[in-house]
Amino acid sequence: MEIPHIPVLFDEVIDSFDSVGDGYFVDCTLGYAGHSSGVLDRYRHLKHIGIDRDDEALEFSAKRLEPFGDRVKLYKGSFSKVLPTLQESPIVALLADFGVSSLQLDKKSRGFAFDSEVLDMRMDKDAPLSAYEVVNEYPSDRLEYILDNYGEVKGYKKIVSAIIKARAKEPIKSAKELSDIVVEASYKGGKIHPATLVFQAIRIEVNDELGEIERLLDVLESSHFRGEVVSLITFHSLEDRLVKNRFKRWSSDCICDSHAIRCECGKGHALGKLVTRKPIVATPKEIKQNPRSRSAKLRVFRFTKSSR
Repeated sequence: MEIPHIPVLFDEVIDSFDSVGDGYFVDCTLGYAGHSSGVLDRYRHLKHIGIDRDDEALEFSAKRLEPFGDRVKLYKGSFSKVLPTLQESPIVALLADFGVSSLQLDKKSRGFAFDSEVLDMRMDKDAPLSAYEVVNEYPSDRLEYILDNYGEVKGYKKIVSAIIKARAKEPIKSAKELSDIVVEASYKGGKIHPATLVFQAIRIEVNDELGEIERLLDVLESSHFRGEVVSLITFHSLEDRLVKNRFKRWSSDCICDSHAIRCECGKGHALGKLVTRKPIVATPKEIKQNPRSRSAKLRVFRFTKSSR
Protein backbone atom coordinates (compact mmCIF):
# COMPACT_ATOMS: atom_id res chain seq x y z
CA MET A 1 0.00 0.00 0.00
CA GLU A 2 1.10 3.56 -0.67
CA ILE A 3 2.35 5.36 2.45
CA PRO A 4 1.63 9.09 2.00
CA HIS A 5 3.11 10.31 5.28
CA ILE A 6 6.65 10.75 6.58
CA PRO A 7 6.64 10.49 10.41
CA VAL A 8 8.79 13.16 12.03
CA LEU A 9 11.89 12.25 14.05
CA PHE A 10 11.28 8.61 13.13
CA ASP A 11 14.67 7.16 14.13
CA GLU A 12 14.83 9.25 17.30
CA VAL A 13 11.39 8.10 18.41
CA ILE A 14 12.13 4.43 17.76
CA ASP A 15 15.46 4.71 19.61
CA SER A 16 13.77 6.30 22.63
CA PHE A 17 12.13 2.97 23.48
CA ASP A 18 15.31 0.93 23.21
CA SER A 19 15.40 -0.03 26.89
CA VAL A 20 11.76 -0.97 27.51
CA GLY A 21 10.82 -4.48 28.57
CA ASP A 22 7.87 -6.69 27.71
CA GLY A 23 4.47 -5.07 27.62
CA TYR A 24 2.34 -2.65 25.64
CA PHE A 25 3.40 0.33 23.55
CA VAL A 26 0.67 2.98 23.31
CA ASP A 27 0.57 5.34 20.34
CA CYS A 28 -1.81 8.07 21.48
CA THR A 29 -1.85 9.78 18.07
CA LEU A 30 -1.89 6.87 15.64
CA GLY A 31 -2.33 8.77 12.37
CA TYR A 32 -0.90 6.73 9.49
CA ALA A 33 0.85 4.39 11.99
CA GLY A 34 4.30 5.42 10.79
CA HIS A 35 5.86 5.43 14.24
CA SER A 36 3.78 2.46 15.37
CA SER A 37 4.88 0.21 12.51
CA GLY A 38 8.50 1.15 13.21
CA VAL A 39 8.19 0.26 16.90
CA LEU A 40 6.43 -3.04 16.18
CA ASP A 41 8.97 -4.00 13.55
CA ARG A 42 11.99 -3.30 15.74
CA TYR A 43 10.71 -4.43 19.14
CA ARG A 44 9.16 -7.84 18.62
CA HIS A 45 8.50 -8.24 22.35
CA LEU A 46 6.06 -5.32 22.41
CA LYS A 47 2.31 -5.38 21.86
CA HIS A 48 0.56 -2.30 20.51
CA ILE A 49 -2.36 -0.03 21.33
CA GLY A 50 -3.23 2.70 18.85
CA ILE A 51 -5.56 5.59 19.65
CA ASP A 52 -6.99 8.16 17.25
CA ARG A 53 -10.18 10.20 16.94
CA ASP A 54 -10.07 10.15 13.15
CA ASP A 55 -11.96 7.32 11.42
CA GLU A 56 -9.85 7.64 8.26
CA ALA A 57 -6.65 7.26 10.25
CA LEU A 58 -7.94 4.19 12.06
CA GLU A 59 -9.11 2.56 8.81
CA PHE A 60 -5.79 3.18 7.09
CA SER A 61 -3.71 2.04 10.06
CA ALA A 62 -5.74 -1.13 10.55
CA LYS A 63 -4.68 -2.23 7.07
CA ARG A 64 -1.09 -1.09 7.47
CA LEU A 65 -0.65 -2.95 10.74
CA GLU A 66 -2.30 -6.20 9.59
CA PRO A 67 1.09 -7.97 9.25
CA PHE A 68 1.57 -7.64 13.02
CA GLY A 69 -1.56 -9.68 13.72
CA ASP A 70 -2.88 -9.95 17.25
CA ARG A 71 -0.10 -7.73 18.60
CA VAL A 72 -2.24 -4.75 17.54
CA LYS A 73 -5.32 -3.17 19.14
CA LEU A 74 -6.94 0.05 17.95
CA TYR A 75 -9.31 2.38 19.80
CA LYS A 76 -11.24 5.41 18.58
CA GLY A 77 -11.43 8.51 20.77
CA SER A 78 -9.35 11.26 22.32
CA PHE A 79 -6.30 9.88 24.05
CA SER A 80 -7.08 11.68 27.31
CA LYS A 81 -10.38 9.76 27.57
CA VAL A 82 -9.28 6.39 26.17
CA LEU A 83 -6.01 6.07 28.07
CA PRO A 84 -7.50 5.87 31.60
CA THR A 85 -9.90 3.12 30.48
CA LEU A 86 -7.28 0.74 29.10
CA GLN A 87 -7.20 -2.65 30.79
CA GLU A 88 -4.09 -3.91 29.03
CA SER A 89 -1.02 -4.22 31.26
CA PRO A 90 1.77 -3.47 31.68
CA ILE A 91 2.13 -0.33 29.61
CA VAL A 92 5.87 0.17 29.18
CA ALA A 93 6.07 2.81 26.44
CA LEU A 94 3.91 5.69 25.27
CA LEU A 95 4.13 8.08 22.33
CA ALA A 96 2.14 11.18 21.46
CA ASP A 97 2.80 13.17 18.30
CA PHE A 98 0.74 16.29 18.93
CA GLY A 99 -0.84 18.51 16.33
CA VAL A 100 -2.52 17.86 13.01
CA SER A 101 -1.45 14.90 10.89
CA SER A 102 -0.45 15.00 7.25
CA LEU A 103 -3.53 12.90 6.54
CA GLN A 104 -5.70 15.78 7.72
CA LEU A 105 -3.57 18.60 6.28
CA ASP A 106 -3.37 17.13 2.80
CA LYS A 107 -7.05 16.31 2.32
CA LYS A 108 -8.83 19.47 1.25
CA SER A 109 -12.15 18.00 2.32
CA ARG A 110 -11.02 18.28 5.97
CA GLY A 111 -10.74 22.08 5.81
CA PHE A 112 -7.22 22.46 7.22
CA ALA A 113 -5.59 23.66 3.99
CA PHE A 114 -5.50 27.31 2.94
CA ASP A 115 -7.19 26.51 -0.38
CA SER A 116 -9.88 24.20 1.02
CA GLU A 117 -13.47 24.82 -0.05
CA VAL A 118 -14.78 23.93 3.41
CA LEU A 119 -14.13 25.40 6.85
CA ASP A 120 -13.89 22.47 9.24
CA MET A 121 -10.56 21.54 10.92
CA ARG A 122 -12.06 18.81 13.10
CA MET A 123 -9.78 15.87 13.84
CA ASP A 124 -12.92 13.93 14.74
CA LYS A 125 -15.55 14.54 12.07
CA ASP A 126 -18.27 13.63 14.59
CA ALA A 127 -17.26 16.44 16.98
CA PRO A 128 -19.86 19.22 17.33
CA LEU A 129 -17.52 22.21 17.05
CA SER A 130 -15.86 23.09 13.75
CA ALA A 131 -13.87 26.05 12.48
CA TYR A 132 -17.05 27.34 10.84
CA GLU A 133 -18.65 27.99 14.24
CA VAL A 134 -15.47 29.49 15.68
CA VAL A 135 -14.98 31.89 12.77
CA ASN A 136 -18.62 32.87 12.28
CA GLU A 137 -20.09 32.76 15.78
CA TYR A 138 -17.38 33.58 18.33
CA PRO A 139 -17.39 37.16 19.66
CA SER A 140 -14.48 39.38 18.71
CA ASP A 141 -12.85 39.30 22.16
CA ARG A 142 -12.76 35.50 22.15
CA LEU A 143 -11.31 35.43 18.64
CA GLU A 144 -8.66 37.93 19.70
CA TYR A 145 -7.76 35.75 22.68
CA ILE A 146 -7.43 32.64 20.49
CA LEU A 147 -5.27 34.31 17.84
CA ASP A 148 -3.08 36.02 20.45
CA ASN A 149 -2.62 33.11 22.84
CA TYR A 150 -2.82 30.03 20.62
CA GLY A 151 -1.18 31.47 17.52
CA GLU A 152 0.87 34.39 18.87
CA VAL A 153 -0.35 36.21 15.77
CA LYS A 154 1.06 39.66 15.08
CA GLY A 155 -1.65 42.19 14.32
CA TYR A 156 -4.34 39.84 15.62
CA LYS A 157 -6.78 42.66 16.37
CA LYS A 158 -6.68 43.87 12.77
CA ILE A 159 -7.24 40.34 11.50
CA VAL A 160 -10.17 39.74 13.84
CA SER A 161 -11.69 43.07 12.79
CA ALA A 162 -11.47 41.95 9.15
CA ILE A 163 -13.12 38.62 9.99
CA ILE A 164 -15.96 40.34 11.87
CA LYS A 165 -16.51 42.78 9.00
CA ALA A 166 -16.55 40.01 6.39
CA ARG A 167 -18.92 37.69 8.27
CA ALA A 168 -21.35 40.56 8.89
CA LYS A 169 -22.03 40.57 5.13
CA GLU A 170 -22.32 36.79 4.79
CA PRO A 171 -20.94 33.72 6.57
CA ILE A 172 -17.35 32.74 5.86
CA LYS A 173 -17.84 29.28 4.36
CA SER A 174 -14.41 28.08 3.26
CA ALA A 175 -10.84 27.95 4.50
CA LYS A 176 -9.84 29.62 1.23
CA GLU A 177 -12.10 32.57 1.95
CA LEU A 178 -10.74 32.85 5.49
CA SER A 179 -7.18 32.64 4.21
CA ASP A 180 -7.81 35.46 1.71
CA ILE A 181 -9.24 37.66 4.49
CA VAL A 182 -6.24 36.99 6.72
CA VAL A 183 -3.71 37.64 3.96
CA GLU A 184 -5.35 40.96 3.13
CA ALA A 185 -5.33 42.05 6.80
CA SER A 186 -1.86 40.75 7.70
CA TYR A 187 1.50 42.41 7.78
CA LYS A 188 3.41 41.62 4.64
CA GLY A 189 6.70 39.73 4.68
CA GLY A 190 7.85 36.77 6.70
CA LYS A 191 8.95 33.25 5.81
CA ILE A 192 5.62 31.51 6.33
CA HIS A 193 2.17 31.97 4.81
CA PRO A 194 0.36 34.85 6.59
CA ALA A 195 -2.54 32.56 7.54
CA THR A 196 -0.39 29.79 9.07
CA LEU A 197 -0.57 30.92 12.69
CA VAL A 198 -4.20 32.01 12.40
CA PHE A 199 -5.20 28.56 11.14
CA GLN A 200 -3.08 26.98 13.88
CA ALA A 201 -4.86 29.00 16.55
CA ILE A 202 -8.33 28.16 15.26
CA ARG A 203 -7.43 24.49 14.88
CA ILE A 204 -6.20 24.36 18.49
CA GLU A 205 -9.50 25.84 19.66
CA VAL A 206 -11.63 23.50 17.54
CA ASN A 207 -9.88 20.37 18.81
CA ASP A 208 -9.05 21.57 22.34
CA GLU A 209 -5.47 20.50 21.68
CA LEU A 210 -3.85 22.19 24.66
CA GLY A 211 -6.54 20.84 26.97
CA GLU A 212 -5.92 17.36 25.57
CA ILE A 213 -2.21 17.64 26.34
CA GLU A 214 -2.89 18.83 29.88
CA ARG A 215 -5.30 15.95 30.48
CA LEU A 216 -2.83 13.42 29.06
CA LEU A 217 -0.13 14.72 31.39
CA ASP A 218 -2.56 14.48 34.31
CA VAL A 219 -3.32 10.85 33.46
CA LEU A 220 0.37 10.02 33.22
CA GLU A 221 0.99 11.71 36.54
CA SER A 222 -1.64 9.59 38.24
CA SER A 223 -0.67 6.32 39.89
CA HIS A 224 -2.32 4.31 37.09
CA PHE A 225 0.76 4.56 34.84
CA ARG A 226 4.22 3.91 36.18
CA GLY A 227 7.45 2.45 34.87
CA GLU A 228 7.02 3.46 31.24
CA VAL A 229 9.05 5.59 28.87
CA VAL A 230 7.05 8.56 27.59
CA SER A 231 8.06 10.23 24.32
CA LEU A 232 6.14 13.38 23.37
CA ILE A 233 6.51 15.39 20.15
CA THR A 234 5.35 19.00 20.09
CA PHE A 235 5.16 21.46 17.22
CA HIS A 236 4.88 24.90 18.78
CA SER A 237 5.96 26.74 21.89
CA LEU A 238 2.69 26.42 23.81
CA GLU A 239 2.72 22.64 23.54
CA ASP A 240 6.42 22.38 24.29
CA ARG A 241 6.10 24.60 27.35
CA LEU A 242 3.40 22.35 28.83
CA VAL A 243 5.52 19.24 28.34
CA LYS A 244 8.79 20.84 29.43
CA ASN A 245 7.34 22.25 32.66
CA ARG A 246 5.57 19.02 33.59
CA PHE A 247 8.65 16.88 32.91
CA LYS A 248 10.71 19.27 35.02
CA ARG A 249 8.26 18.97 37.90
CA TRP A 250 8.16 15.18 37.64
CA SER A 251 11.95 14.98 37.85
CA SER A 252 12.25 17.21 40.94
CA ASP A 253 13.04 15.57 44.25
CA CYS A 254 12.02 18.66 46.19
CA ILE A 255 8.45 19.99 45.95
CA CYS A 256 8.86 22.91 48.34
CA ASP A 257 7.87 26.41 47.27
CA SER A 258 10.62 28.02 45.22
CA HIS A 259 10.78 30.86 47.77
CA ALA A 260 11.38 28.53 50.73
CA ILE A 261 14.65 29.19 52.56
CA ARG A 262 15.34 25.48 53.04
CA CYS A 263 13.82 22.19 51.98
CA GLU A 264 11.08 20.96 54.31
CA CYS A 265 9.46 18.26 52.15
CA GLY A 266 12.14 15.64 52.81
CA LYS A 267 12.80 15.23 49.09
CA GLY A 268 12.38 11.90 47.33
CA HIS A 269 9.35 13.10 45.37
CA ALA A 270 10.68 12.62 41.82
CA LEU A 271 8.43 10.44 39.67
CA GLY A 272 11.30 9.56 37.37
CA LYS A 273 14.02 11.22 35.36
CA LEU A 274 14.47 13.25 32.21
CA VAL A 275 15.97 11.20 29.39
CA THR A 276 16.39 14.32 27.25
CA ARG A 277 17.70 17.43 29.01
CA LYS A 278 17.10 19.39 25.83
CA PRO A 279 14.53 18.58 23.15
CA ILE A 280 15.59 16.48 20.19
CA VAL A 281 15.00 18.33 16.91
CA ALA A 282 15.09 17.32 13.26
CA THR A 283 18.38 17.24 11.39
CA PRO A 284 18.90 19.54 8.39
CA LYS A 285 18.60 16.45 6.18
CA GLU A 286 15.18 15.55 7.60
CA ILE A 287 13.93 19.12 7.36
CA LYS A 288 14.92 19.16 3.69
CA GLN A 289 13.06 15.91 3.09
CA ASN A 290 10.08 16.82 5.27
CA PRO A 291 9.67 20.59 5.89
CA ARG A 292 6.91 19.93 8.46
CA SER A 293 9.55 18.51 10.79
CA ARG A 294 11.31 21.86 11.21
CA SER A 295 9.30 22.82 14.30
CA ALA A 296 9.11 19.35 15.87
CA LYS A 297 10.59 18.82 19.34
CA LEU A 298 10.87 15.44 21.05
CA ARG A 299 11.13 15.19 24.84
CA VAL A 300 11.49 11.87 26.65
CA PHE A 301 10.80 10.98 30.30
CA ARG A 302 11.15 7.69 32.14
CA PHE A 303 8.90 7.01 35.11
CA THR A 304 10.38 4.90 37.90
CA LYS A 305 8.49 1.82 39.00
CA SER A 306 9.15 2.69 42.64
CA SER A 307 6.99 5.85 42.35
CA ARG A 308 3.80 3.78 42.36
